[in-house]
Amino acid sequence: VQLQASGGGLVQAGGSMRLSCEVSGRQFSSYGMGWFRQAPGKEREFVATISWSGGRKYYSDSVKGRFTISRDNAKNTVYLLMNSLKPEDTAVYSCAAEREGTASMWPIEYDFWGLGTLVTVSS
Repeated sequence: VQLQASGGGLVQAGGSMRLSCEVSGRQFSSYGMGWFRQAPGKEREFVATISWSGGRKYYSDSVKGRFTISRDNAKNTVYLLMNSLKPEDTAVYSCAAEREGTASMWPIEYDFWGLGTLVTVSS
């Protein structure tokens, strides 16, 4: 299983950006998916997660109300729409998949990880 994140770049504070993560294989619709981020010099942190059906979604407190996770099982893709971006959102954003199909905040529960995409928010 391969995960490919895209959509990162440079944006001004207050702006928006949408990240995509395409997953290879036929099992995507059964996977729970998550977005995590790691800022320079900091630990990786949970951002958002969505269950296999899209029926459960959870967000970190730092992004709740600004970010929206969604998925398109027909396209094997999960998205992260980021609005009202702040300089503290600057990080490498990575997507991950877990075979149980649940929406998990814990990195250890994820089976597959993709390389990240860098998001830089300027002030």
